Amino acid sequence: MTVHSPLPRPTEVSPATAALYAKVSRVMPEAEWQLHAPYVEAINRLKRTRNAVILAHNYQTPEIFHGVADLVGDSLALARKAAASEADVIVLAGVHFMAETAKLLNPGKIVLMPDMAAGCSLADSITPADIRSLRQAYPGVPVVTYVNTSAAVKAESDICCTSGNAVEVIESLGVPRVLCLPDEYLAKWVATQTKVEVLAWKGHCEVHERFTADEIRRFRAGHDDLVVIAHPECPPEVIAAADFAGSTARMIDYVRSNKPARVLMVTECSMSDNVAAAAPETEFVRPCQLCPHMKRITLPKILAALETLEPRVEVDPAIADRARLAVERMIAVGRR
Repeated sequence: MTVHSPLPRPTEVSPATAALYAKVSRVMPEAEWQLHAPYVEAINRLKRTRNAVILAHNYQTPEIFHGVADLVGDSLALARKAAASEADVIVLAGVHFMAETAKLLNPGKIVLMPDMAAGCSLADSITPADIRSLRQAYPGVPVVTYVNTSAAVKAESDICCTSGNAVEVIESLGVPRVLCLPDEYLAKWVATQTKVEVLAWKGHCEVHERFTADEIRRFRAGHDDLVVIAHPECPPEVIAAADFAGSTARMIDYVRSNKPARVLMVTECSMSDNVAAAAPETEFVRPCQLCPHMKRITLPKILAALETLEPRVEVDPAIADRARLAVERMIAVGRR
């Protein structure tokens, strides 16, 4: 059972967290915030003592994303921010492969994962042995691996990518053909954006693969002004039914730049809450699909991790250097 230091009562902390609540007041009732506020205050106080930084993915709930996170973003942004961190302790509010990536880029720092069971269906869909078999089947073809994979799989790859930079990474290799693994739908979407032949694997995100084109059409019914923006991990027919497709960062940029009156973000639904909190001019229609792994990360678990400095993420030294190289090659593409 998780044991915490005594927390102040909500009535004692609400003034201290009032500015933070203002950020989420559009998407969270005050009564709910009062339940989170003691943890928010305790975490923010303790992370200063620990010289800790909290990295939160866009799919985290608003009380984490807006309440305690120091750095937020998609997988690419978190990888870059982890590499630049000057903190002694990194807490990853996301899923396990993200924490592994942070450790790869910060081997001398403590990297905490509030719940080690926060995994990913994509990461589970491919193994290092699968990569080795593919290299035998396609000799000489570069292996471009999505960051949504284990460090062991990254170690067998030539370079990593995210949904935000996959096209750029693939085209940077200057080859006619690549293996883009493990997300089949992302690979198919990338293939429509480049002249490079893209070979895919059969991995899928258990959140994005649930969306259907019929669902999109039902949401559009009676709403001629509805703008649909989808993540490339969605099935091709869903992307075809959308008005725009892109990474979570590009989806956010689209809303900020275009300020649609009504938008449907076809991705994990906490992201809609986080974007809606800062976009009062836009109405968000929510086709809510929750990631069960992201939702394993909670304020009490973050507080416990900071208190105990456990559980820590470690990467086997036998694979760390090779995996780090694949990630660093990806990051270097964005600097050219």
